[in-house]
Amino acid sequence: MSIVSECGNSRFFHWNFAVLSDNLALPLGFRCSGTTCGIKDSGASDLALFVSDVDAVSAGVFTTNRVVGAPVTVSMARTGRSDCRAVIINSGNANACTGDQGLEDARAMTAAVASCLDSQADQVLVCSTGIIGVPLPMEMIRKGIPVAISQLDGTDAAFRNASVAMKTTDTFEKQATVDVVLSSGTVRISGAAKGAAMIAPNMATMLGVVMTDAVLTEDQASRVLKASVNQSFNCITVDGHMSTSDTVLLMANGASGFGVQSVDDEAAFQLAFDELSRKLATDIIRDAEGADHFVTVEVSGFDRRQTATAIAKAIAESALVKTAIAGNDPNWGRITSAAGYAGIDFDANQLHLTINDVLVFQNGVPVEFDESSLSSTMKEAGDVVLKLTLSGGPFSGDAAAKFWTSDFTQEYVRLNSEYTT
Repeated sequence: MSIVSECGNSRFFHWNFAVLSDNLALPLGFRCSGTTCGIKDSGASDLALFVSDVDAVSAGVFTTNRVVGAPVTVSMARTGRSDCRAVIINSGNANACTGDQGLEDARAMTAAVASCLDSQADQVLVCSTGIIGVPLPMEMIRKGIPVAISQLDGTDAAFRNASVAMKTTDTFEKQATVDVVLSSGTVRISGAAKGAAMIAPNMATMLGVVMTDAVLTEDQASRVLKASVNQSFNCITVDGHMSTSDTVLLMANGASGFGVQSVDDEAAFQLAFDELSRKLATDIIRDAEGADHFVTVEVSGFDRRQTATAIAKAIAESALVKTAIAGNDPNWGRITSAAGYAGIDFDANQLHLTINDVLVFQNGVPVEFDESSLSSTMKEAGDVVLKLTLSGGPFSGDAAAKFWTSDFTQEYVRLNSEYTT
């Protein structure tokens, strides 16, 4: 993406107007489907379709990789309008590094969907995920799109089917729904995402589609999406490898008739959107390939959020930190040294570190602690929380950042060494 990542502290709901729901019902006026057209040798579903029954305002954020998939180029040119009708996604093939043919194929996918919806091709957005450098099997996709159209439905099951069809190496589908009470009435936000590896901001290697029946202007849609991505999808990393296909799309069709009309409405809607985005983003980390640990890196006491973010990112992407966690080794030296090479000129004598709330480093020197006990806690809990705090000196202040990452295991290496062979 073209925006700067500013991953701040997670904000959780303390009000009654919004809460993540176990009910995954779609917003008004949306239908989905997930079908199999034959891209994957396994025979797993590989074609997902998200459709608004009426024109919708669209917004998008995309990978900042200079090598991008054809669908990124096509969708980037079509977002920021008020007449979006659908998002078509194929998994199993990224349609990246495929030249002019890839662009033609991406546009052909949107045209095929549009013809079934009695709309124009440029009202349809497209995403692809999977192996790079292989042309799309367009004959399969052309045959699959009418089937996907015929199975469109507004049910929870249809939403789940679409989420499943987005997966590549994912082991579970990522979905979330939240209802928000605005001053004029209640609106719904629902989202689906995929991702398990090749994860790094800006943005993490993943696809996401978010739908809402709220009335939003083009400016509101763009602003809320970008702000939310900076609190979620730009705050996750598995391996520091940015993808060619990263895309998060928002469709707001206004079917509820209720809009964001005041400062309080905007705050409520943004909080709900952020919570939904963080749920999808952290689910990606919980599904990281071969991972045994879900790791939260919290950095606080710095002058600016960007400063704290740089340090959190350095720690979260350190292969030595991640392998230590895989072995349940509370190796504080790897964590503090990663902070030290982040390019921030802080005073190490003002630095403090806890691992799962056990103080291991204070004022620039190690603290005596029970390594065996902490190691056992790391192994049993599965979740590891690293809290690094600066208490004074240069670059100190009140800003904080949070990143989510995973460990590196032998299974991660195996999976990614055999991806194409």
